[in-house]
Amino acid sequence: MKITVRKVATLTLLIITSGTLWFLHSLYPNVYLQRVTSTAIALTLLYFIFRFILEQIIVVRLRTAKTRYALRKVLTILYGLLFLAIAAAIWLENVQALSVAYGLLAAGIAIALQDLVKNLAGGIILFLGRIYSVGDRIEADGKYGDVMDIGILYTTLLELREWIAGDQPTGRLTIVPNGYVLSGSLHNYTKDHSFIWDEISIPITYDSDWKEAAKKILEIVDKQTRNTTEQAEKEIQKIEEKYYLPRKTIEPAIFMTLTDNWITFNIRYVTDVRERRAAHSRLTQIILEEIQKSDTIQIGSETIDITTFPELTVREKNEAGEKLHARKSQRTGKD
Repeated sequence: MKITVRKVATLTLLIITSGTLWFLHSLYPNVYLQRVTSTAIALTLLYFIFRFILEQIIVVRLRTAKTRYALRKVLTILYGLLFLAIAAAIWLENVQALSVAYGLLAAGIAIALQDLVKNLAGGIILFLGRIYSVGDRIEADGKYGDVMDIGILYTTLLELREWIAGDQPTGRLTIVPNGYVLSGSLHNYTKDHSFIWDEISIPITYDSDWKEAAKKILEIVDKQTRNTTEQAEKEIQKIEEKYYLPRKTIEPAIFMTLTDNWITFNIRYVTDVRERRAAHSRLTQIILEEIQKSDTIQIGSETIDITTFPELTVREKNEAGEKLHARKSQRTGKD
């Protein structure tokens, strides 16, 4: 950010004004002229500090234009509020009135900057606490995505899900205020480990050989997820050193549920966070191919048998008899 001509001209005008007032006060000492001079000097110093030092040293070093814009707004508000506080101290003689003015000013600051201060505090916590880092997959405020950037006030996500099924990106960028970490729950899918549990549900008919089905499916899942399971085992050992984590079985497993129509096979397995949908699809395809080869295993499907009710049959016969009788009557009339 370059120092603009407008800023230089404004600072020059403030310096000239302050110098002129100070010179007049030295010639014509006066209480009110002294207060005006002090106010002008304070305004000049604040303008120099905020516009030339803070903006040039702090704001310029920020990477994103959005964050620079937000901080410039914050500095502008602080600049105005601080000037009002100094002006009140110069012009108000009553200490009690000054205390009331500062109280009102503090309340105004709290109301005006509550969201900005909250986001700023959240950004500091993110940098110090490392709740998530760039590249992590998180869920914040109901938004899923991969962290692309962590700013002082906001976090940018590459959005997942929404109208897209599975953990696939939509292409949109989602901006989440950093202040959310102070008041909401946040899910991090990749902090300290890279795996997640997933399930596939398959209905098997009651007349199938469910024992053979369970054996074949478990062999398939165990073979296809062996590398991921071994990697997850290593990561769990590292996690146990950092957190209290009761020992969990990560080998593939099948849990069965009896329903009115079939036996539901809930197949649980470990997969990489970013490969969940692909692994789910691959395992489903291999399991279906294996079931199609078997003569003793069938996938269940809900069916409805439609039967003919007796009263409908009688009604149809009565209608046919009435039509036949009407035709005979017509013929008899003609004869």
